[in-house]
Amino acid sequence: MSANKILIADDDKVVHESLGIYLKSEGFEVVDVYNGKAAIDALDSDIALCVLDIMMPEMSGLDVCREIRKTSRVPVIMLTAKGEEIDRILGLELGADDYIVKPFSPREVVARIKAVLRRTTEQQQSHDDGCVTHQELTIDIKSYTVTLRGKNIICTPKEIEILYMLASNPGQVFTREQLLNRVWGYDFAGETRTVDTHIKRIRAKLDNTGLNWSIKTIYGVGYKFEVEDGKQ
Repeated sequence: MSANKILIADDDKVVHESLGIYLKSEGFEVVDVYNGKAAIDALDSDIALCVLDIMMPEMSGLDVCREIRKTSRVPVIMLTAKGEEIDRILGLELGADDYIVKPFSPREVVARIKAVLRRTTEQQQSHDDGCVTHQELTIDIKSYTVTLRGKNIICTPKEIEILYMLASNPGQVFTREQLLNRVWGYDFAGETRTVDTHIKRIRAKLDNTGLNWSIKTIYGVGYKFEVEDGKQ
């Protein structure tokens, strides 16, 4: 993956021009596309980060993000002209790393791009061996895989990151705000219900029947990964 190649998908030429000037002045290479289908076609291993407008011809930014997350963990920043809560929450649930409401300052967007890239690099480097195992469950954060009873469980990158954080710290309670901040790395004030959605999906995918671990809800606080009798 290139460290400086940014894909911008937006049908507004002004967005490309304004962001392009600032990004290129900071040493980034820019790939410009003007609809959702072109964004999918342009995505390759050299792209370091995608900036996706939600409202685009052919495929929406949300649909593009959904497709990207089927095969790639490349960071995604969503752009929305609406500023509506549902767009922001849905973008986060699909695996976006950040969102920015139009109109925006190009300088702010570049700063957020740098922050997401820096955070992604730090997350990749911060894990020890990147693998956590509890009875019949293994989460490998380096390969972004989850296996349960020897079977691969398909999870989104954010689901894996939440699960890894909880399972890496059995017994520790994390608030919704902490999970948002540590997994998304940004203060998504007032949008903690996206964490609840992710936890619900994780639980639905992991059948822990007969096993000694579970994801517990601590009402009024948050969540924890609980291992019975301290066994692993």
